[in-house]
Amino acid sequence: MYTLHYAPDNASLIIRLVLDGAGIPYRTALVDRATRQQDSAAYRALNPAGLIPTLETSFGPISETGAILIWLTDRHGLGPRPDASDRPAFLKWLFFLSNTAHADLRQLFYPHQYSPVEAHPGHAEIISRRMITNFTLLDAAARAHPALFAPAQPLAAYTLALARWSVLYPKGGSRWFDLAAFPAIAALARAQERRVETPVIAREEGLGPHPFTAPVHPQPPEGSAT
Repeated sequence: MYTLHYAPDNASLIIRLVLDGAGIPYRTALVDRATRQQDSAAYRALNPAGLIPTLETSFGPISETGAILIWLTDRHGLGPRPDASDRPAFLKWLFFLSNTAHADLRQLFYPHQYSPVEAHPGHAEIISRRMITNFTLLDAAARAHPALFAPAQPLAAYTLALARWSVLYPKGGSRWFDLAAFPAIAALARAQERRVETPVIAREEGLGPHPFTAPVHPQPPEGSAT
């Protein structure tokens, strides 16, 4: 059985949506961000970068959200096989989500890692515009590849998590994301919330009754989102 090292409303949420959606058994291990457990020697032995999530498998630990998703996809048949005609599109959009959209969004959440304090307002404006472009591309991709962006599938789970966080974070920041402006992603959010596993995950991570169509800041029963 897998062990998913997670924190509420972190990138581990993407992996939970995929695991639960496919009915793949796993256990969770909380990484307490409030005490910086991700910087502990024990966790760094699993994930040297100290990031969340990490998935422990019988072959060893895997980190990096995109890498975990590719491994689960190939191991459990959750997406196109390597010889399938839509495999190139799957890989293209998964790497776009991981390497471009998620990496851009992190710059809004952690501006101190990317620019001096006096540059934060201008930096946020630039990255917000980039993210609107990113979501526009993802919305078009979801329309063009509905099977790849189906609820609980890797591309959909990743897209919805990024959309959720764009509404909520950074706390106190300017609000630039409107789900209604991206109708394919909005339809995907409604479809994901109708799935049986979504309210279970939402309760376990304190995400509220509508985690994707009407996000609220998490109130998790254990751990901390930030």
